[in-house]
Amino acid sequence: MSSTEKDSKIALVIAIPVVGGRLCMHFGHCEQFVLLDVDTAGKEILNSRNIDPPPHEPGLLPRWLHDQGVNLVIAGGMGGRAQGIFADSGIEVIVGAPAEPPESIVRSYLDGKLQPGENICDH
Repeated sequence: MSSTEKDSKIALVIAIPVVGGRLCMHFGHCEQFVLLDVDTAGKEILNSRNIDPPPHEPGLLPRWLHDQGVNLVIAGGMGGRAQGIFADSGIEVIVGAPAEPPESIVRSYLDGKLQPGENICDH
């Protein structure tokens, strides 16, 4: 598949905060973000890349992830204020995801089987 064909299939860019290769339960405390380019029609992950977040600063991550082309964040826990900033940036947020590897979470999401639990972050 050429890169043009691959680009035309990308329907969604999903960001997952990780620590130690698994979803980080506290969004703002992750080591890296895994960004996954996803073809929702074909239910496949087209590309995955790890990126280091900028130094923590209130309100920065939603803007930064928007600049990375992210449409959806799947997190363990995230405060209500951060969720509101993401919504203002046009980025959907799913909280309460399990501490699993990012690809496993995205496959569950694509298959309609992601069962978000409780949002463990209350600030």
